[in-house]
Amino acid sequence: MYEDKIVLCGANSYEQKYYLNPDFDNLPDRIKDELKIMCVLYTEDVGGILTLVFEEDGELCFEVTSEEFDPRFDEIGSRLKIRQLQNTKQELLEALQIYYKVFFLGIDPEEME
Repeated sequence: MYEDKIVLCGANSYEQKYYLNPDFDNLPDRIKDELKIMCVLYTEDVGGILTLVFEEDGELCFEVTSEEFDPRFDEIGSRLKIRQLQNTKQELLEALQIYYKVFFLGIDPEEME
């Protein structure tokens, strides 16, 4: 069904915008709100553009970009913030991976154990 990377959501500090892929509109509002807060706060803290992307195998990855020579972008802070989010939001991120694997890749949940 899905063969390439699929964007879940992202935030852009340059345009001050947040994006949620419409394919994920069926997520509970609480989850969508948590994703929005997480992405927007990240870009407010370190700048740049944060995108949460599902890889072909269903792994959820953080992708960060910034404009060339952006003095406001904090590259070290970015890495630290991502590690912090991966630790504090571990349950959410793991649940999203399972959701994606089951509903988008068609993997049987029992096969994931």
